[in-house]
Amino acid sequence: MKIKAVVFDAYGTLFDVYSIGALVEQLYPGQGSAISTLWRDKQIEYTRLITLSDPNPNGGSKHYQSFWELTQCALRYTLARLKLNVSEANTEANIKALMGQYAHLTPFAENLDVLKQLKAAGIPTAILSNGSPDMLQSATQSAGMTGLIDHILSVDGIRLFKTAPQSYGLVFDVIDAKPENILFVSSNAWDALGATWFGFTTLWVNRQGLPHEAIGPSPSFTSADLTGVLQAVGRQ
Repeated sequence: MKIKAVVFDAYGTLFDVYSIGALVEQLYPGQGSAISTLWRDKQIEYTRLITLSDPNPNGGSKHYQSFWELTQCALRYTLARLKLNVSEANTEANIKALMGQYAHLTPFAENLDVLKQLKAAGIPTAILSNGSPDMLQSATQSAGMTGLIDHILSVDGIRLFKTAPQSYGLVFDVIDAKPENILFVSSNAWDALGATWFGFTTLWVNRQGLPHEAIGPSPSFTSADLTGVLQAVGRQ
């Protein structure tokens, strides 16, 4: 199977969503891990709730809010759930600081080298993300990925989050290839499964050594980090 293009998920795949943990711990000593985990879980839960409650293929969900808004809402919920929002002024200042940091997440160490090798090989690349366009632009720029990613695709335009099939279909707006000739890369097992069901060749970046999902087919490839992309496209 010849891979003609590579499409990446963004958050958790190219950008480390837990790299914000140091600032969280600084603002809320002893709570860094709990906040980071619940914040991420709630963020994803909100995307599913919005899409599943109104999976309208024509115009998207009437409940839609941007990923930036949902990320902030998830943080507010997390602080309230953990009873850390005792001072409104302090909470608002902390939310502003954390959201500012979220716009500039740290990339995983191997990512830039992998992207450079794909660029040198002439393999088209794209990001397909739940993230808002402004979030993705800020993240790629601060991570030093400008010029290394050919296309940045956000579900914002269709108002349906992954794993709605319409979200994966956005890839064909910029890449002319059959689904099986496109390698979709995600560190989120649910995202890799959704992309597999859609028909993409898939790579699950299993950084945490988790088990495969108990439903559906396994991804086409699995690796511990992003260098697995090079193996999948035959560059290593």
